[in-house]
Formats: sequence, structure tokens, C-alpha cells
Amino acid sequence: MKILSFGHALPKRTVTNAELTQFLDTSDEWIQAHTGIESRHIMTGKETLSGLGAKAAKMALDRAGLKPEDIDYILCSTTRGEMTFPATACLIQARIGATCPSLDINAGCTGFLYAMDMADALLESGRVNRLLIVCAEQVSRLTDWTDRSTCVLFGDAAGAAVCERGDSLKTVRVSAEGDAKLLHAWASGGNCPFDDRIPEEQPLYMNGQEIFKFAVTRSCRDIESVMEICDLTPDAVDYFVLHQANRRILDAARTRLKQPVEKFPRNIATHGNTSSACIPVLLSEMAEDGRLQRGQTLVLSAFGAGLTTGAALLQY
Repeated sequence: MKILSFGHALPKRTVTNAELTQFLDTSDEWIQAHTGIESRHIMTGKETLSGLGAKAAKMALDRAGLKPEDIDYILCSTTRGEMTFPATACLIQARIGATCPSLDINAGCTGFLYAMDMADALLESGRVNRLLIVCAEQVSRLTDWTDRSTCVLFGDAAGAAVCERGDSLKTVRVSAEGDAKLLHAWASGGNCPFDDRIPEEQPLYMNGQEIFKFAVTRSCRDIESVMEICDLTPDAVDYFVLHQANRRILDAARTRLKQPVEKFPRNIATHGNTSSACIPVLLSEMAEDGRLQRGQTLVLSAFGAGLTTGAALLQY
């Protein structure tokens, strides 16, 4: 496949570290030193996840010069949809006026890479000509806002990509190691009177130190794997676009690959960790400000709950 365009959307409300200190035992200096985050966008009021996703989708379609009826399939990556059902993809489909099949996938923060892998297969099968990927994330509803070790990390956002048949995607590799202990969030269990094991809704839990080690090791391994498959060295890559989870993870990966800082774009300072939306939002912003140009070689890498990982090498 090839990617024609990107789009993104952010909630209107920006929450700074200083605001968090009003109800958390923390400081702006502590948050920046440990994460690299200065602020994040949080959904409020009448904003909806499908509305945010539709805004990103419309931007991507406009940039590609396409209409909703030109899309044959919608894949939405989301860790917590707007509703349990219908799928957030269906809600986005209705908002933009498309009529194609639509479904959600959940691969944690690796969702965009998983969606790319699925999109490539659908396009290669010949059953689909154009496909829309939307990553719509509202992790702010999953976090414990009394826990400074997790709530300061996340923000809300949506990113989108329009894909069609082509040969720009050179390789994509995804993996999973089923392990919920290190990173998970329970859903509420309803009120069935015949089930005495229904879990109450619990906030997101993350073992930060173990996830940090997993992220650095697996991201570097995956990046080196896709470069080896394509017979490329790190010097031949224009940008390494990594999941924006923590500035220290980005720095560790860059140091291990021995590459200059300008080849590792980031928006974590103003967005925080927006789960699977991180990569498409960042690429959309890079296209907007001119950093992303046709013909450039990109390596993408992400990791998330599952535990899942993924990497891809493509020519934009």
C-alpha cells in the first residue's frame, strides 16, 4: 500500500503541568524531568471521540483530494471506544458521510501499526481500493487522576491516514506477547445477578519501570529488524517516528541507534502519550509544517498494552 495523506485533531482544552499540581503531589519540574511532557489536550464538554476522529478523517480526505464515498473501508484503532457498541468506526463513518464497512481494532498504543498491517492485506487482496485508518483515543477517561505516576502521561487526540494500493510500504511487522500484568485497564462488568465475579471499573495500571525496559528493548529490536529486511542502515532513514510515550524512551532509542536528534521528531511535550494516535498525529503535523516530504524514508515503531509491538518501513 501507499499512504496518500494524514490528518489530525486535538481537543480544545489544554491542561498544563501547573494545573495538575493543584490536586496532585507533583511539580512541573518533576513531570518534565521524568517524562518530557509540559502539557496535554483533554476532551471536555460536548466533545466526543467520534467527533474528534471524524475531524481528523476529514482533514486527511481533504488533503488527499477525496470524498467520503471514495473510501471502501474504515479501520478505527481505539483503546476505549466512545461506546461499547456500535464501533467508534461506525460512528465516524456516519459523521463523515461514508457508507463502507467499518470496524474497531484494539492493539493498545501499537494500533496504528496493526491497522497498517491489516490495511496492506485488504488492499493487496484486491477487494479494497482505498482505505481510511483513524486512531481515536481518549485515555483521559481510563487514568486514575489521583495517581501522579500515570495520569500526567496521557492526552487525548485523533490521527488519520488515507491509504490506497501502491508499493510505498516496504515492510511491516507486528507482534504480541499476551501479558496483562504490566499494563491494563478493567472495564465495568454490568450488573448481571448471576455472576458474582463482575469486576468494578478500575483505572489504568502501569508498571512504569518494566514498561520502560520493554519499550526500549523491543522498539530497537523491531526497528533494526525492518531495516535489515529492507537492507538499509540507520543513516539511510530520514525520520524515525516512534510512539510518544516518554522522552527518555525516545532518547534511549536514538542513542542506541546512534542517530542525530533531528531524525527523531517528537510532540510529546505538548501532547503527552495519545496512545495509537501518537504516530499519525505527529506525521500529520510534520506534513503540515513541511518536514514530511514525498520520497522520504520513514521507520515507524510503537509498543503498547497486550503487550504489543510493531514497526514499519515505508517511503512516503
